[in-house]
Amino acid sequence: MKEIKVPELAESITEGTIAEWLVSEGDSVEKGDPICELETDKVNVEVNADYSGVIAEFVKDEGDDVEVGEVIAKIDENGEAAGGSTESSDDKEEPKAKEEEKNTEPKKEEAASNEATEPKKAGDKQKVVASPATRKRARELGIDLNDITPTDPLGRIRSEDVENAAKPKKADKKSKADNQAKASSSKEEFDKPVEREKMTRRRQTIANRLVEAQHTAAMLTTFNEVDMTAVMKLRSQRKDKFQEKHGIKLGFMSFFTKAVVSALKEFPYLNAEIQENEIVKKKFYDIGIAVSTDDGLVVPVVRDADRLDFAGIESQIADLGTKAKNKELQISDLQGGSFTITNGGIFGSLLSTPILNSPQVGILGMHTIQKRPVVMPDDSIEVRPMMYIALSYDHRIVDGKEAVQFLVRVKQLLEDPYDLLLEG
Repeated sequence: MKEIKVPELAESITEGTIAEWLVSEGDSVEKGDPICELETDKVNVEVNADYSGVIAEFVKDEGDDVEVGEVIAKIDENGEAAGGSTESSDDKEEPKAKEEEKNTEPKKEEAASNEATEPKKAGDKQKVVASPATRKRARELGIDLNDITPTDPLGRIRSEDVENAAKPKKADKKSKADNQAKASSSKEEFDKPVEREKMTRRRQTIANRLVEAQHTAAMLTTFNEVDMTAVMKLRSQRKDKFQEKHGIKLGFMSFFTKAVVSALKEFPYLNAEIQENEIVKKKFYDIGIAVSTDDGLVVPVVRDADRLDFAGIESQIADLGTKAKNKELQISDLQGGSFTITNGGIFGSLLSTPILNSPQVGILGMHTIQKRPVVMPDDSIEVRPMMYIALSYDHRIVDGKEAVQFLVRVKQLLEDPYDLLLEG
C-alpha cells in the first residue's frame, strides 16, 4: 500500500484545503493522474498520483485542512478497479483444494448476495462506502453514516440517502439552531435566522493579510481627481486601429499602468519595501493588477511593465484576468509585485481607500468615471468626465509630500497622455 502525500507547493505555501476529490475510492489511476484539487491561499492546484494502482482509501475528506507532507490517500499498486478481481495466493493452491473451493463457490455467492440485499442495521459499525461529497454532506447535517440504510443494492451510501435520513431530524435541528442563535445573541428579541458559511482558505488569508497590513504599516491615503477627457478622446480615436493591429481592445488600465510606472521612476520610495531596518528600493516595475473573482480578490502581476508597450500591457492583463476567473493562475503569476493598481470603478465605486498589498508600500485606487461640472482656467464651467483617484502609502518610508507629488504626477500624465504613447 502506497501513501499519497501533499507535495511541496511553493516556498510561501505550507498548507491547503481539499476542495474536491477528482476520483473515488476503488478507481484505477495511473502515475501522474490528478486525484484531488487543493485550495491554497493563492491558487488552486491539483495533487497527482505518485503511483499507478487503485485508490484504496481517502485519509482526508473534502473540506479538510492539510499540510505539506501529510497523507491524504492510499493506493494499492496490486489492486484492480471496483468490479474487477485480483489474483491472490489462494489461486496457487493444489488442484484438489481448488476443486473443493469450486464446489463451495455457489454457496459463497449466495451468502454474499444475501448480505448485499439484507438491510444494514442501524447499529452496525461496518466500513461505510460513500463518496467524499456524501461524507461531507453527512457531517454538515450531523448524520452518522452507520445509521443509514443504503438504497443502492451494492451497499454504497448516496447523497439522497443522507438527505432522506436528515428529514426526520429537521425539526430537532431547527430547534437546536434556534437555541444556539439565542445563546450567542445578547438580546433574544433580535434573534433572526442566520446562515453559517465556512470561510475558504483564500478568504481567510485575504482577511488576515488585510488586518496585518493595517497593523504593521503606518497607512495613509491621499486623493486627487483626474479629468479623463484626453484619455477618452485618444482611446476613441485609436481603439479600432489598435484592435485591428494587435487583436486586443485598448482599455484604460494600460494608460494607468504607464502613468504609474513613469511616476514611480520619479518617486522611487513608492516602489520599495521595508526589510527589517533597511529600505529596499526596487529597480524593476512589476505592477500588480487586482482582479475580483468568485473566490475573492487576487493580484496577478504584469512583469517588467516599463518594457511593455500598450498592447503588451493590455495583452498581459487580459491573459491574467482570464486565468484568474478560470482558476488557472500559477504561484509565479502572483509573486513579486512592486506596486499595485486596483479598479473599484468597474463596480461603480465613486471613492474608496485601498489597503496596501504588503510588503508593498503603495497602491493606487481607480474609481468610476462620472460627469461633473468643472471650473476651467478661464472661469467658464464645463461638464467633464472626472475620476477620483486614491493613493494609499506606508508613511514609514513615504512622506506626505512625496505621496501627494506622486499622485499629482499620475494626474498630469493622464490628462496629457500623448507622452505616454511616445514611451510605448
